[in-house]
Amino acid sequence: MEKVIKKIHELLSDKKAQDIVTLSLFEVTTIADYFILATGTSSTHINALSEHIEKELAKEQIFPRHKEGKRNGEWVLMDYTDIVIHIFNRETRAYYDLERIWSDAKYIEI
Repeated sequence: MEKVIKKIHELLSDKKAQDIVTLSLFEVTTIADYFILATGTSSTHINALSEHIEKELAKEQIFPRHKEGKRNGEWVLMDYTDIVIHIFNRETRAYYDLERIWSDAKYIEI
């Protein structure tokens, strides 16, 4: 699992995602083991980030169970079962403030 999380961080960094954070949800919920949060600078950037992750993880036979939000360009959610990736624009990330909502989760340093 750590290898995939590190790969996702690298893919986000490759495409200049901002404010990348990983939260461990093991002790908080059963909906996922990890959330990875990142900020894109525009709808085009957000879509490019999500497409890059999906394409590169598919090369390793890792596919999302569910993906949503691409149409509006403010927030893309990619559900890889144990890892859920949220890519936001700055305003939407601040509005939903998942770091505050999941404040009981542990931050993971990558």
